[in-house]
This record gives sequence, C-alpha cells and structure tokens, in this order.
Amino acid sequence: MNWKFSPNKSDVNKKKKTKKREWFDAVIFAVIAATLIRVFFIEAYTIPSGSMEKSLLIGDYLFVSKVNYGARIPITPIAFPFAHHSMPVTGTKAYWDGVQWKYRRLPGLSDVKRNDVVVFNLPVGDTVALENQEPSYYNLVRESGWSVVNSQYTITSRPVDKRENIIKRCIGISGDVISMKGGVVSVNGKTEPLKNTGQMPYKIQLKTPDVNFDVFKELGFTVNEMTQIDADTYIANATPEMTDKLKSLDFIKSVDLSVKPETADDGDLFPLDTNRKWNVDNFGPIKIPAKGWRVQLDSHTMPLYYRAIRTYEGNKVEKKGDAWYINDKPATTYTFKMNYYWMMGDNRHNSIDSRYWGFVPEDHIVGKALFIWMSWDKGASFFHKIRWNRLLKGVN
Repeated sequence: MNWKFSPNKSDVNKKKKTKKREWFDAVIFAVIAATLIRVFFIEAYTIPSGSMEKSLLIGDYLFVSKVNYGARIPITPIAFPFAHHSMPVTGTKAYWDGVQWKYRRLPGLSDVKRNDVVVFNLPVGDTVALENQEPSYYNLVRESGWSVVNSQYTITSRPVDKRENIIKRCIGISGDVISMKGGVVSVNGKTEPLKNTGQMPYKIQLKTPDVNFDVFKELGFTVNEMTQIDADTYIANATPEMTDKLKSLDFIKSVDLSVKPETADDGDLFPLDTNRKWNVDNFGPIKIPAKGWRVQLDSHTMPLYYRAIRTYEGNKVEKKGDAWYINDKPATTYTFKMNYYWMMGDNRHNSIDSRYWGFVPEDHIVGKALFIWMSWDKGASFFHKIRWNRLLKGVN
C-alpha cells in the first residue's frame, strides 16, 4: 500500500518569515529582555562627579543590583527603553506620566544597611529647571526668587522613578539618630570616623617650603588641587590612611582636619530653619523617620519632617494659627508610612547630600552598587585612559 503525505491546508498557506521580519522580531525580543534585566536585576551606572572620592572616581562604570534591596516595580510604566527621564537627542520626556502605579517592591536579599553605597532618585528632583545644571529647583528659587526662576527656565515635574539618579553612602538607616561634630559623624551616640574610602580637607604645615611634591603624589594626593595658605601651609583632601603616612615624614610639622567651627552657619543646609545654625561639619542631632514611628508635631520637629509628611507621603499639610492640620484634620502627631535614610558623599567637602536636602524615602531607592566593570580616565593620555587596577573591583 502506498501512503502519500497530504499537507495541512493551513501549513500550505503559511508564509515563511522574511529576513526583515526575523531581524525585527529579534530586536524586539532583545529590547524586552534587556529592559526586564535592567528593571528587575542589574543596571549600569556611570560616576559623573567627584562626590564619592576616594572610593569611586569620575569615569567609573558600575553595575548596580536591583536584587539586593528588591526590585522596585516601575511607578511610571510607559517609557522609552534605555532612556531615564529625557530622550538622548531631543531632550524631551522619555516617559508618559498619564499612568502612575503605586510604589511596590519585590522581596530583596537584605534591607539597606549602614555604609552601603546606594543609587537612588534625588529627593528634591521632583521639580526641575531644565536649562540649569543646578540639581535642586528649590535652591534656585532661594537664590534668585520664584518669579525669576519661573520666567527664565522651563519648569517641569518628574515622578519618583524618573528623578535624577545619584549615588552616595548610607550613613544612617530608619530610626537612627545622626549628628556631626568637627567633621566626624555620630550614629546613635557612637562616633563613626571616615574610613579610608573617603576624604576630608586637612591643614598641612611644613617645616620647610623646600619640599619635593612628588612625595605627595606617591601618597595619593592630587597636588594641583592643593591650596596654598602661606609659604609653609597647604589645604589638601586626603584619607586618614594618607595623613597617617604623611605625619611620619620628617619635613611635616603638623596635619590637622580643616573643618568649620560650630558657630559657622552655612545657611542653605537642611532643614533651612533659622533656629538651627548648622554647617557641613556640625549638625544634628536628627532622628531619621522609620515606618510606624510617631512624631510629635511642633515648631521644633516640623522643619525637619514637613517635606517628608507632605511631599514624600502625599498629605495635605497646613498651619492654622499655632495648630497643624493634616488632610484638613487637626493633628498633634504623625505616624510615618515609609522608612527613610541619610546619605552622604565620601568626599565630604565636595558633596551635595542629605546635609542639603534631608532624608531619602524608601520608594526612591534604586539599588546597591556592586562592582566597577570599567574605569575611564578622561584626563589621561590615550594609552593610560583605562584604569586597569580598578576593573572588576568591588564597591566597599
């Protein structure tokens, strides 16, 4: 008996995919896969400024883990792939904020811990002057006035997950009491001196001005950034390890931290309260809000927690006479809905951080910095641009 295969009619009618269609499908699959990896697992990040020196340098390229703290479900789900808040060429919005989801986060491997290096959305990045590089619209308004800023610049608002990404070190977690005196941070009453991953300005006095500054270079100093006070005195950024080695040299007279006195008032620090005369080296104590913590509302606490209650947690906050009203109801206390953190740069005198804009809410946390996969020194010669000693180096 002869059997003859009879093809299915639908098979006969099927058209073979063209090369263009195959390429299109492959590209779509690759974009979807890369987007899922970027959103839920790991993302590349570039260090744009020197606020984290010596631990992280300008030109370091990092991988940031979304898994460690739990990936944040996109709050603004409709967005152009691989763009953050602006399109690369046109500068227009790379997202549509017509759809906004509530803050949710997948389970993570751990909570944010003290001394973690964290990438997060800039808390004061909710309002932006597009043509100005100043990261805080609010600083611009304080400096120039509302009418000037709003007439000279294009002002836009951004949802939480589309605010500028920045990287700092977590100095305090929710519930901690943090302060700083003489340039040294204290957490819950215990001093936490700066580790060798960060730097502070030091006043260096020499016994003689006749010094070979190559010695400073060998110890890690950036000689062209050292400020000369007089013939024998310089101000230079350094780590504790660098200063310990410097003190052992016979031409060094003294090495001391160069910090602001407690009486100095920087004026533009958080919480912008005229009753608090704080500066970058001396502030606090401040209690960092924790989910479920109830704070008493009065003239002392409201400057610290007003923005967290109103802006980050979405409440209507008003003062009528001497009384505070939250969502049109009189309130003497408030219970926080989220955990908060205190972030600071390792390069303590060259960092705009929580000392300027306060607490970082948990819904702003992006991920934990893991390791450097590439480091590029733009100022070096062609054959020395790659910092080979930093490749695949973990972030501590």
